[in-house]
Amino acid sequence: MLCSPTRPEASHARRKGAGSASRSSSRRRGVLKDRVPASDLRPVRSHFSIHGLLGLAVGAVTFALAGCGAQIGAGGGVSSFQVTERDFAIQTTKHVAAGDVVLRVRNRGPGSHELLVVRASTDRLPFRSDGLTVDEDAVTKAEVGVLEPDHAGVVRELHVRLTPGRYVLFCNMSGHFLGGMHTDLVVR
Repeated sequence: MLCSPTRPEASHARRKGAGSASRSSSRRRGVLKDRVPASDLRPVRSHFSIHGLLGLAVGAVTFALAGCGAQIGAGGGVSSFQVTERDFAIQTTKHVAAGDVVLRVRNRGPGSHELLVVRASTDRLPFRSDGLTVDEDAVTKAEVGVLEPDHAGVVRELHVRLTPGRYVLFCNMSGHFLGGMHTDLVVR
């Protein structure tokens, strides 16, 4: 352990008056090499502990492996991909592997958008009586994840577990689905 004096001026004053007789007696009192009394020494703490450095290294490796669209781990790891929403389109990859997935959803606006992820059992999703929006009550059991509406410029994450099949990603704000804000995603 490294040590440093707490009061350098006090240790300097003691050094001046130290003679050969006082050296032997001062060693018994805890003076280190006749320079600084042990009572004036304190431990110097490192800013980095071994646990902190280990955590930093693990974080750096995880960050490097978790780049855009990268898959972490082999078979059963977490994959991620980008989803971009804007009036009136949703853009993303068309195929992903089954498992735990993180969708990084960017709203390019100009207005607010939501995102629903629904496992599709048919070619068409059911509409409400207004004819403008998907009937969310009818697809509740097939719903895998939802991000509530948010304003333009925001990036959010949606964590979902996907099993093999076809999914529909869509915005269900009034008229947005009909305007083209939906896309299919095939999970293998």
